[in-house]
Order: sequence, then structure tokens, then C-alpha cells
Amino acid sequence: MYKPKPQQLPEHLKEGASIMKIIRLLLIGFFLCIICMTSVSYAKKITIVTSTADLAALAEEIGKDKVKVMSIAKPTEDPHFVDAKPSFMVKLNRADLFIESGLELEIGWLPTLVIGARNNKILPGKPGYLLASSGIRAIEVPAPEMSDRLMGDIHPLGNPHYMLDPLNGKIVAGRICDRLCQIDPENCDCYKSNLYEFTQKLNRKLSEWQSMLSPFLDTKIITYHKTWGYFAERFQLNIIGELEPKPGIPPSPSHLKNLIWRMNNEEVKLIIISSFREQRSPEFVAAKTGAKVLALPIMPGGQKETMDYIDMFDHIVNQIVSALKTKTT
Repeated sequence: MYKPKPQQLPEHLKEGASIMKIIRLLLIGFFLCIICMTSVSYAKKITIVTSTADLAALAEEIGKDKVKVMSIAKPTEDPHFVDAKPSFMVKLNRADLFIESGLELEIGWLPTLVIGARNNKILPGKPGYLLASSGIRAIEVPAPEMSDRLMGDIHPLGNPHYMLDPLNGKIVAGRICDRLCQIDPENCDCYKSNLYEFTQKLNRKLSEWQSMLSPFLDTKIITYHKTWGYFAERFQLNIIGELEPKPGIPPSPSHLKNLIWRMNNEEVKLIIISSFREQRSPEFVAAKTGAKVLALPIMPGGQKETMDYIDMFDHIVNQIVSALKTKTT
């Protein structure tokens, strides 16, 4: 039976095939190296999960390319009320460091997530847990007899919106740096360098913001919720009331009537609300008093102009100065 002989390649084609094989092997090796290097680099990043977007912004400032940061609460939502999705437990389960705002800001939704995450590294007392409010001087701490729930959504440990004072942001940034040095000592010098750069810029901007707002010291304003106390204290604005009759209680007709009377009597021309609040009530009051309503972000990323912590204050201060200039000219 006839069996055809295997076809032999000419010598020049044999050499070409060998070269192609070598090139293929080199390319495969090159891409494997790239994948390997990428995986190593990714693996070395410290995974940080924060409860709120302001803490995430500071963690990114200090960690930069050494960390991977995720915030549970979106910058556009009320941090008192966050939908505790199971996917957040997965994020927390994989975290090397968890940063909580504290002062019971997240008490309505965070404990369930932390327990469900089953990550011992991020529990209180562990190096992977950082309570950002530790070291902050809390304002508006109610007397024990005023902590009853009938008084509204009272925070017994004090007002939790301390990140709206830039100096408190500097304190928290320092604590994040210290904790990153503890859990990732190899990159401690980088974290310290990033902290130095951030605080130098913040100090320069703080002087600029104080200068811009200095013509309006002790200007009377109204806010929606007790969100702006720290900001008002730092920049010496005078909050004389809130649209909410009690913290967390929606504005009532009788309360707004009294507030309108007081605003007209004391010539209050500015109402500041957080950008996620409803605007029907503030606009109603503004129409009765001639005041201007400013809807401002309280977290970096809350509006497109506010992608980092310093940008946020730039935007807030510029908006307030512009509004007050308009009302006083």
C-alpha cells in the first residue's frame, strides 16, 4: 500500500518557523512578566474602606498610589441614612484598614455591615480600625437630660459633622498617616511626605478662605440641619436657627412661620442647606424673607467642582462669599 512521505519544508522555511517560535515564546514570556508585575503591584496596595466620602478623600491624599480606597456612603447622599447593602460587607471583608467617622453619625447602618463582614482585622482595637473622631473636639454635646429621642435625632457624643472644619480634616489626615505607617511601615516615608504636602496646601488655603470670609464675620445665617456648626465656628458665621424644628424632624408650618418672622426681624439673608436636602421648604422661606438659598456639598465629590477635600472648601467659600456680596450690595 502506498504511503506518502511526510512533506519536508525547505531549509529557509525551517529557519523562519524556528524564529517565529522563538518570537512567540518571548512574547508570551513578556506578557506573563507584565501580568506578574501588575499582580504584585496590586497585591501590595493597602485596601482602605471608609464610611464616608470625606474620609476616603483624605485617605487618598495620604496613601496616593500605595492604597486602594472605597467609601461606603456616596458623597451625594445623607450620611445619616445609607442603604446597608450586602456588597458593602464584601468590601469590608477585604479591607486592610477601615475608617469610621464616629460620634454616632453612622449608627443607623454601619454596625450591621461591620459585623456581617467577618473581618477581625477591622474591628475596634485592631490596627485595621481607625475611629476618625478620636482626637476631635466635639461641639454641641447635649446635656444627658437633652439626649432623649423626643428631642429629635440627637447625637449624645456631639455634632458628628466635624469634617466641615478644615483643621479637623488636618487632624484626621495625620491620624490616617500614623495608622498607615503602623500597618505598612515599608511605605511610611511616602505617607509622611504626602501628609506634609497636604497640610502645607491646606494651611495656605485656610488663610485664603479666612481672608475671603473676613468681611462677613458674625453674619447671621440659617441652615437646614445642624450640619454647618463646625464650619460656622471656624469662619465665624452666626447660625441663628435651622429649618428643622429638631434634628432629623422635617420642617413644620408653625416652625417655619416663627423662623420667617425671626429672619425678617434680624435681616437674615442666607440659608445654607446640604445639596441632598429637599428644597421646597428653604425656597418657601426664601420667598418670604428675600434670603438666598445655597445648596452646598458636605463631602468631596458631592458636586462636580469638589473632587477633593480642598476643592470642596474652595467651592463652599466661593459660593458663600458670592451670595453674601450680592445680598449686601
